[in-house]
Amino acid sequence: MRCIKNRIEHKGSGEVTLCPDEPEDMWHAYNLIRPGDILRASTIRKVTTEQDATGSTRSARVHLNLVIRVKNLDFDPQSSQLHVSGQIMNETQHTKIGQYHTLDLELNRNFTLEKEAGSDGGGAGWDSIAIESLKDAVDEGGKRRAEAIAVVMQEGLAHICFIGQFQTIMKQKVEMSVPRKRQGGGDHDKGMNKFFKVTLETLLRQMEFNTSVTSGSNNEAVRPVLLASPGFVASGFQKYIQSEATTTTPGLKRLLPSLVVVHSASGYTNSLSEVLQSPAVKSLLADTKYARETKLMDDFLEQLRKETSKATYGPREVENAVDQGAVGRGGGVLIISNRLFRSQDIAERKRWVTLVDRVRDVEGGDVRILSSDHESGKRLEGLGGIAALLTFPIHEEDLGSDEE
Repeated sequence: MRCIKNRIEHKGSGEVTLCPDEPEDMWHAYNLIRPGDILRASTIRKVTTEQDATGSTRSARVHLNLVIRVKNLDFDPQSSQLHVSGQIMNETQHTKIGQYHTLDLELNRNFTLEKEAGSDGGGAGWDSIAIESLKDAVDEGGKRRAEAIAVVMQEGLAHICFIGQFQTIMKQKVEMSVPRKRQGGGDHDKGMNKFFKVTLETLLRQMEFNTSVTSGSNNEAVRPVLLASPGFVASGFQKYIQSEATTTTPGLKRLLPSLVVVHSASGYTNSLSEVLQSPAVKSLLADTKYARETKLMDDFLEQLRKETSKATYGPREVENAVDQGAVGRGGGVLIISNRLFRSQDIAERKRWVTLVDRVRDVEGGDVRILSSDHESGKRLEGLGGIAALLTFPIHEEDLGSDEE
């Protein structure tokens, strides 16, 4: 995402103009835009006109620049499509104020987002979480990309997933029939070779990997490609790629060092969490944002298992721990899901923003906002979306009863 203009005022009101460059930017836009915000973008609207003389009607599609007050957002993570609906705020030749319209945000097309900070509490404005989300969205160096690619497969089935900094996306599914293995028959081997061929072509297309020998420099880094399966399917796919690199496509040799074979229970995407927990993958992704978040959740769950009373979860429990000063300097960590900041209730959002600001700015603790679209964030969702590592034990009697 590129930031074209930034006019955010000190008090929290203001607007930014952004240009999404890649599909993941739509996820960032989904986290930035909230109901009540003002969105400006170009759009196509179907306009129907009636001929006075004949009474017949004619429909046409016209390009318009519209301003809407956001009401709802619809985001499809697999296709990275974002649809924002709301009431039109500017009158044009073809639209009136108050009519509803849906803006479809598109790659390489600017949009302007305005947030209002109401003194009466009517608007959250550009609070600290919105500013942080904006910083995450803007890729100033132009180097953001998937941290790893996983091909989770079994005979005749492969799921190609991109593990990004903020979300994991299943990009494409490959499915085809492979004859069963029979003694003395070669149909199974031919079927597997065809399956490997189609899977490799799909993988290279999704990676935008140029197989030309002259493409790229020798120093060009290729992101890790995890090949996972039960049995020997993944290792067979690796051998197929090695064979292709040796015989027909020398440009594939640049891909070979990035291939890592790991075990999975199946070729379905629900096995991806198992793949990412394997020691080989953890070591490979040790310096990535994904790995840091995974380790944080592992540490938290380990504290729960040990019953050290230095870990707590749930909205009331965490807020009580913060009130007692247990999430501050010396190792306190507030772990919170970004889903909580998507609440349409402004008071609810302000509740969590205030808690984050207090831990970070007053208590001196660390704050980690996890993506609900990553495996670590999904584990946090199972704990209510909020948890904390404490600087000193908080015992059950300190938290009070539910009635209190």
